[in-house]
Amino acid sequence: MILYLHGFNSAPASHKARTMAAYLGERGLGGEFACPALPHRPAEAVALVEGLVAAHGKRNLTIVGSSLGGFYATWLAEKHACRAILIQPAVFPHVGLERYLGPQKNLYTGAEYELTRAHLDGWRSLYVDAVDSERYLLLLETGDEVLDYREAVRKYEGARMVIREGGDHMMQSFPEHLPRMLRFAGLTS
Repeated sequence: MILYLHGFNSAPASHKARTMAAYLGERGLGGEFACPALPHRPAEAVALVEGLVAAHGKRNLTIVGSSLGGFYATWLAEKHACRAILIQPAVFPHVGLERYLGPQKNLYTGAEYELTRAHLDGWRSLYVDAVDSERYLLLLETGDEVLDYREAVRKYEGARMVIREGGDHMMQSFPEHLPRMLRFAGLTS
């Protein structure tokens, strides 16, 4: 099972989520993919994902997280001792998203809300200090204009990493990583 967690102000309609869903579907693995619409409140997002983990079980679970979804994926991987694939992960959203406090609008759904200090506190409470690097595959591009890829390199030292020069936060090289991702998830050999 692959559980895909989208990023901040994103949705299951994001390019990466749709690309991964299509790729799995083309290989007869569409039933092994879930991508929930994550609520903007951290506690609600975690509760939703925890419900999915409980419903599908932890056995053979790989969590894929993009940006803020990578932050959530880290918390879940450490809590449930499962694999995680992190794409341009947010390492410190409780710090980095502070500059966005105020009115927000989801890029895909148009839903509006207020980003508050309660959001930052929620992310701070989910922060995992130390990780088991064996659980992770990181996909990074150095040209990310939103997040500093070096923070992820430091935090997940020892993990499997693919670091591409250039690119951006959208991860232009994403489609070429899909075979590697499926191997890491144990869905192909």
